[in-house]
Amino acid sequence: MSTLHLVGEAEADRILSEHPFALLTGMLLDQQIPMEVAFDGPRKILERLGSLDPVTIAATDPEEFIALCATPPSVHRFPKSMGQRVHDLAAAVVQDYDGDTEAIWTEGGPDGAEILKRLKALPGYGDQKARIFLALLGKQRGLQAEGWRQAAGDYGQDGVHMSIADVTSAESLQQVRAYKKEKKAAAKAARA
Repeated sequence: MSTLHLVGEAEADRILSEHPFALLTGMLLDQQIPMEVAFDGPRKILERLGSLDPVTIAATDPEEFIALCATPPSVHRFPKSMGQRVHDLAAAVVQDYDGDTEAIWTEGGPDGAEILKRLKALPGYGDQKARIFLALLGKQRGLQAEGWRQAAGDYGQDGVHMSIADVTSAESLQQVRAYKKEKKAAAKAARA
């Protein structure tokens, strides 16, 4: 499987490529901060904790883990709430998938709709975040589950630059950023 290019920094992208929980965590952190900053969060956790294993994270005292996330430069601009969410995510992966992150999209040979359902059941994963992550798995991690594009909705389309699922280079990152800016402006105009 090829190396992802979501952060634009070799070590952070390698970590995301090699550790499924890192990728799941990056997607969790992707709110109210730039995409590449969110997806760099797992690198910071690995450097500070020495592990991205959900079993290790879940076994870490929540207050200690939150403090680790808040250490400058923080993992997220809201390190306390997002640190707790990452801890909760790890605990859910341990409880529901025996600590095997990939089981979310592989256990029992699920189709796209089932994977979407599993993702939406995770702490911090709403409908849109789950659809984007499903598209990321399909477009960049080789997910072959039947119906994944349909379950991912618009994010599953080929040739679009709508989300992190479409970021493969610095250029595509800028295209996604421009799309998001355009959507934000349209939403603001509709409220006016």
